[in-house]
Amino acid sequence: MKIGDKAPEILGHDENGNEVRLSDYQGRKIVLYFYPKDMTSGCTAEACNLRDNIGDLEEGGYAIIGASIDDAKSHQKFIAKHELPFHLIADTDKTLVEQFGVWGEKSMYGRKYFGTFRTTFIINEEGIVERIIGPKQIKTKDHAKQILEGA
Repeated sequence: MKIGDKAPEILGHDENGNEVRLSDYQGRKIVLYFYPKDMTSGCTAEACNLRDNIGDLEEGGYAIIGASIDDAKSHQKFIAKHELPFHLIADTDKTLVEQFGVWGEKSMYGRKYFGTFRTTFIINEEGIVERIIGPKQIKTKDHAKQILEGA
């Protein structure tokens, strides 16, 4: 997925098993943020930063949707523990991460493995990807400001 591409209408299923569709967010820009894993330090920092700035984000016309390959039960715990006011897509079959091109080989301490690249897609009201904030750009503790300032 790149800037100018149309995002898929069906994004997946949330933590409650409900289908998440672009059309559910008509009239708003969608912040679709992909993150590696529930309950890890960077992912928690990012989710909590978005939570803490949800008022400003909504005022700016944004709806937040998180996505990872964790299952619905893991997402429910993550949402409850950190009082997250937005839905998390349980992309357990990796359909969405592969569609958006954020799944691939990573390396940590010399060990190679496959995982999700922390990436945020800003999707406009027409369902078109208008901005991408890549893994090397995202500041997990200040992500809402990056979204709002367009940086």
